[in-house]
Amino acid sequence: MSTERKVVRTKDVMTDRYAMVDGLVTVREAMDLYRQENVDVLIVNKRDQDDEYGILLLSDIAKQVVAKDRAPERVNVYEVMAKPVVAVEPRMDVRYCARLFENFGLSVAPVIANGEVQGIVGYTEIVMKGMLAD
Repeated sequence: MSTERKVVRTKDVMTDRYAMVDGLVTVREAMDLYRQENVDVLIVNKRDQDDEYGILLLSDIAKQVVAKDRAPERVNVYEVMAKPVVAVEPRMDVRYCARLFENFGLSVAPVIANGEVQGIVGYTEIVMKGMLAD
């Protein structure tokens, strides 16, 4: 009787529920994009080949715009995003991805291969698709 566990990788559970946005757009425009695209995460695009990706979560908007009573049409995404983003490799075992999230206080991360965003992975995907993959 084999007790070998099948390795579930981030590429197996990642989702495409993200949209790309420019860091110069306003938070209001970013919120409109969230709604229009029905996504969970906005990835802030690189400005050039030497730049890094950023990430904008609704929690960033809540903490840095809503809680501070700032006008979303007067705040740019680059002012409240997290950058550089902590990313994971497509081949990473979801167990290590979960540990990475715990170690760095993350809830979601882009899956990046060859400098390009392939998808996003969060606790929902790790638990619902990773653990229940059988």
